[in-house]
Amino acid sequence: MYDYDLLVVGSANADLVVGVERRPGPGETVLGSDLAVHPGGKGANQAVAAARLGARTALLARVGDDAHGRMLLDSLRAAGVDTAGVLTGGAPTGVALITVDPSGDNSIVVSPGANARLTPQDVKAAAGLLRASRVVSAQLEVPLETVVEVVRGLAPGGRFVLNPSPPRLLPDEVVAACDPLIVNEHEAKVILGDTVTGETPEDWARGLLARGPRSVVVTLGGEGALVATREATTRIAPVTVYAVDTTGAGDAFTAALAYGLGAGAGLEAAATYAARVGALAVTRRGAQDSYPTAEEVDAL
Repeated sequence: MYDYDLLVVGSANADLVVGVERRPGPGETVLGSDLAVHPGGKGANQAVAAARLGARTALLARVGDDAHGRMLLDSLRAAGVDTAGVLTGGAPTGVALITVDPSGDNSIVVSPGANARLTPQDVKAAAGLLRASRVVSAQLEVPLETVVEVVRGLAPGGRFVLNPSPPRLLPDEVVAACDPLIVNEHEAKVILGDTVTGETPEDWARGLLARGPRSVVVTLGGEGALVATREATTRIAPVTVYAVDTTGAGDAFTAALAYGLGAGAGLEAAATYAARVGALAVTRRGAQDSYPTAEEVDAL
């Protein structure tokens, strides 16, 4: 019996957000809105999003012994995330510098801070958490060797979900464990590298499947998503909403999909549900502050 529906291994950041009329070009200065500080980081975002939906969720991450770290721990606990795996110290809490334009699109620069100190040894020390989790989700805002150790420590029968962001070339061992590998267009093309062929999501999915993951999901923003296995490829219809801020929407999608898989849904059904969660997230400002409850998703 699993103690957790989902264990997220990943980053926890303070998001420093400024609204701008347009993002600056090289050498240019633009004026922005007042600075807003939100709890964020792909790992913490996914954990909060899943917990808000009702998942029994734990997070393995590292934050600094500082005000940003305390803010993140408060946000995680308020959402119902088990923070026993959140380690403290070693470096300041990671920070994401985010500009958001009037259409809701964003640009992000991340200073990893403590996230870069989450080590393979930390994963080994948390072996009990991995064994107790039905699904484990990871991203690449922590060291790649740490993610490799996560794959090696999965429980028998445990499922591994990876959003390779920021994207980089992945070891075969990690790719083979993904079920699914969740990418947007940019991430797909980086991972495919020189082997990319074609300009459609179906082309990218075929190329990625040839690398060895058990399944692939390509997120397409306002155009929905694509789900691909070796047997079939299916488009997931978009959910039409008025976008205010896209920050963290991909994390909400990934968390909802991982939770759905852990609850026994098929990949297509889990992605359809995740599309609704991601759509609701872009209708509100911030990352974790924007994540819906299960009741709000059901009402959409």
